[in-house]
Amino acid sequence: MKRFNNRKKITKEKIEEYNFKEVALTKMAKRQLLVTLFSILGVTIISLGSAYAVFTSVSKSADYNVIKVGTLNIDFGSDSSNTINLRGHYPMSDEEGLKLKPYVFTITNTGTLTADYEVFIQDDTDMINNDNCAGNQLKKDYIRYKLDTGSPANLSSIAGSNYKIATGSLEPGGSVTYTLYVWIREGVGNDVLSKHYHGKIVVNGVNSGGDPVSEVVLENLGDNGSTYDDDVDTFITGTDPNNYIWYSGKLWRAVSVNNEAKTTKLVTQWNISAIEYSSGSTAFDGSYMEEWLNDTTVDGFLGNLRDYENFIVTDAVWDATLDNTALGSITRPNGTTTVTNAVGLLNMYEYQSSYHGTTYNNGYLNNGLAWWTLTPFSSSDVRGVYNNGNAYYDYPSNTGGVRPSINLKSNVKIVDGDGTVDNPYRLNGDNDTELSGTLLSSRYSGEYIRFGADENNLYRIVSQENGSGTKIVSAEPLKSSETFITTNFGSNTTFSSTNTIGTFLNGDYLTNYVDSSYSSMIEDSTTWYLGTVGSGTSYKLAKYTNTNMSSVTSTTTNAKVGLLRYGELMAGQFDRYDNNTYYWLLTPYSSSYVRFVNADSYAYSDYPSNAGGVRPSMNLKSNVVITGGDGTKSDPFVLTLGS
Repeated sequence: MKRFNNRKKITKEKIEEYNFKEVALTKMAKRQLLVTLFSILGVTIISLGSAYAVFTSVSKSADYNVIKVGTLNIDFGSDSSNTINLRGHYPMSDEEGLKLKPYVFTITNTGTLTADYEVFIQDDTDMINNDNCAGNQLKKDYIRYKLDTGSPANLSSIAGSNYKIATGSLEPGGSVTYTLYVWIREGVGNDVLSKHYHGKIVVNGVNSGGDPVSEVVLENLGDNGSTYDDDVDTFITGTDPNNYIWYSGKLWRAVSVNNEAKTTKLVTQWNISAIEYSSGSTAFDGSYMEEWLNDTTVDGFLGNLRDYENFIVTDAVWDATLDNTALGSITRPNGTTTVTNAVGLLNMYEYQSSYHGTTYNNGYLNNGLAWWTLTPFSSSDVRGVYNNGNAYYDYPSNTGGVRPSINLKSNVKIVDGDGTVDNPYRLNGDNDTELSGTLLSSRYSGEYIRFGADENNLYRIVSQENGSGTKIVSAEPLKSSETFITTNFGSNTTFSSTNTIGTFLNGDYLTNYVDSSYSSMIEDSTTWYLGTVGSGTSYKLAKYTNTNMSSVTSTTTNAKVGLLRYGELMAGQFDRYDNNTYYWLLTPYSSSYVRFVNADSYAYSDYPSNAGGVRPSMNLKSNVVITGGDGTKSDPFVLTLGS
């Protein structure tokens, strides 16, 4: 099998949504509609509360329901009700909706410490499942709400925030009262016939406690971890210390703590993608690598990090000073060449410092893959780490794995976990609970979902590239009886639903690897971008006509199931060299070769007539809803198709 690359061999160890027409109704016509809806059909459009559990009742007093969440007491009072029932109401204007009797509830902090809280409107999936009406739910776009001084809005407008309607903070003994209006919006027509909505208000106490990351990661390293202090940073060392952190859908390792600023440097455990470092320059500043890492669009890394301005230092200084010293003898770089950015890479000194007291091949930063560092070796080569943990250097116009690095702010706190791989630390603000009823499209790149059958049932979120839906990809290449399956790409370098691999993905795969309950969640047609990315060119050309990203490429195809493209999020390797296989991308390298990611995490190219592994990718519909799980590998999201 031909492998097309010009990688230098430095040492003998180196290996290669329907538009619904509005119906103009007079009030008489609206009331005629109500006769049809309620008198004839006897249909409840929306029932929120009571047996339909919109306001979940945890305890009950003599006169009214009281909900308690930790030290927060949520009280609907004797003059209000926890049941929102729009039976008998017609679709109405905002003016009419705001004349309805509102629903009033008070949140009181009964504890001795300040308590932060969040208020959500969420689907009650238990009631939906009990009534067997998951496919008959009223669209969120048809429900209007107004909370206190806010403006009226469709419920669908807050889908991206998990339907969060309020947040706040209460001192001990403090309270706040909310007034909520809910109605069916004007102009929905007959589409509300026979529809239901089961929901609940969830009040979450936000854990503002915890301890700073900088303290916790240095105090609980376990038997396989230690520290090395060079008077500037305290580095975590050892073979497998308890320094795993789960943030924004990705598993990270804490590398060091700055002694003065108390910021904590992290690097992803796995290679998130694979790209060329640059067109030829060894400088990080202005490179493809710098652009990819700090790209705030849907295509880049930073743009897919959760609330990154709250978590990471956006003006971090990255030392990219040249060093050609042998690994083991590298001294701290002197700041000759620095770049200020939110996201960077580790430099060789930081990598070396992680195995202080052990050897490079069994240090925890050796993830068994090949990946770029920030350090130039010369004017023509950039240094990297190979799958055995050894250092190498290579032309920047060749490809390598990407392990993004960030610096957590000093005020970020750990609120859960013990730092082990099975129970990584969780950060305050990124430790969501009560996600049942949340749209999958509101979640983050890298989070795990349960999808498909048998041994191929684990997938990951890639992005929300198609806007309202969610792009996903299999967590690893497809297997059959624990063996990776392979297939030819096709007779040429152009992916389609009818070439060899496209026929498999849109036929056999949908039949034998994904049952109908999952297949129904997939968009029937997605646009797949087929831009060519040759040697020394930008990852952006896989999707766009130019590096300014002013327009997308006209070279596209439509299919239900496709593959990831070169440089896309999650197009890296997530297991060690000996435990994975190379797999096809859909990006041509030239008219003769197609890009693939090999077992080391390089993005090489190969003849399309050769065989490679398969990682199916697809766009899930905008109404796919989470019913369980927290999105981690050990507890992936469980999904259903909502209204």
